[in-house]
Amino acid sequence: MASEKVETVVAGNYVEMEREGEEDQEGKSSSTRSNLSKIFWHGGSVYDAWFSCASNQVAQVLLTLPYSFSQLGMVSGILFQLLYGLMGSWTAYLISVLYVEYRTRKEREKVDFRNHVIQWFEVLDGLLGKHWRNIGLFFNCTFLLFGSVIQLIACASNIYYINDNLDKRSWTYIFGACCATTVFIPSFRNYRIWSFLGLIMTTYTAWYLTIASLLHGQVEGVKHSGPAKMVLYFTGATNILYTFGGHAVTVEIMHAMWKPQKFKLIYLIATIYVLTLTLPSASAVYWAFGDLLLNRSNALALLPRTGFRDAAVVLMLIHQFITFGFACTPLYFVWEKFLGVHETKSLLKRALTRLPVVIPIWFLAIIFPFFGPINSTVGSLLVSFTVYIIPAMAHMITFASASARENAVERAPKIVGGWVGLYSMNIFVVVWVFIVGFGFGGWASMVNFVHQIDTFGVFTKCYQCPKHKV
Repeated sequence: MASEKVETVVAGNYVEMEREGEEDQEGKSSSTRSNLSKIFWHGGSVYDAWFSCASNQVAQVLLTLPYSFSQLGMVSGILFQLLYGLMGSWTAYLISVLYVEYRTRKEREKVDFRNHVIQWFEVLDGLLGKHWRNIGLFFNCTFLLFGSVIQLIACASNIYYINDNLDKRSWTYIFGACCATTVFIPSFRNYRIWSFLGLIMTTYTAWYLTIASLLHGQVEGVKHSGPAKMVLYFTGATNILYTFGGHAVTVEIMHAMWKPQKFKLIYLIATIYVLTLTLPSASAVYWAFGDLLLNRSNALALLPRTGFRDAAVVLMLIHQFITFGFACTPLYFVWEKFLGVHETKSLLKRALTRLPVVIPIWFLAIIFPFFGPINSTVGSLLVSFTVYIIPAMAHMITFASASARENAVERAPKIVGGWVGLYSMNIFVVVWVFIVGFGFGGWASMVNFVHQIDTFGVFTKCYQCPKHKV
């Protein structure tokens, strides 16, 4: 019976995960918890995963993409969105393949994951060894740390446009305390209603930016000079690289699914939807305001205050709280595992354990409140490796041998040309991102970041605020 089960797994039927999914659903149906709790709290379906991916992928970066267009120009801005959208979807697929491969191998060894959330560094450890684990852990945790910092900075930047009685630094203190409440959300499965609402919020904001900009029309003497400088060009490109690099939490989202093997194309479908939001909004705002965006990294700063704009600000604030949770939850898991409390059933104990994780995030958001430029810096130095280069290289090395390819749980898709086409795409991703994203992008974003420090200083009280308000 055991050998029969292994043969089925090797054939790619994922028997273990199917059974676990069925058992989970049966357990839920016999649970004494209310139906309302199941609807809002217990997610694990394909739809939940799609909402999580789409909601997490486009958050505050929606407001900085017009800024990137002013650096890149309209044509390059559109092309880079399409390119990095496809590349991001491809590497998310690779991560999903490696997750399924790792989990299937471990479940053949009778490893039980019911009280344990699998993470990316553990996948690398199981498939490639401790050195890959350490590299993955460093890049993933550092990226998610700064990803959380960016959400906190965005909260302060946005609320300032409807209430400037406090400076942005003060708002950062307040929202840091608010975001700390995410320690009480156990896992990605419990973000069901939040992911759904988050996507509605970003959809509203994207179409508000589009329609409001078109109705506003072009400002007098508008100029569209981008691309004007190489530094700005590659800074804008790496912000878009960052935009479609939200799949650093792919493994945690997959693990929250009842049947994670169904994840395969979810990220691609989510990316296609996200492009229907980012392309029209960024194009419309850049068309209306042109080079004015070079000094206004938050698109909301240029639109007149109306009830619709205030609604967009409030909705984005709520969404940034959600995205903060998405970015920080994997860090909570890592910290729990380090302290040995990850598998405890006490929610309060886990929440109290998680609180110290928020402190450095809070501190970094106060030191570097550079909304916009920080995205590009994180994109070039961290995202480039975390979600593009490392997954592509890990996939190639994992399936380098003929036996590994023969026994792979997930076969190379014929649509890309089998294993040859798959390796060709992986090599392209590694070379392109290393040269353009990390190389040129890293140089440009660091030059721009240092310029922000020279201009505004660290711990700046109110970044890009009108002078009479500072």
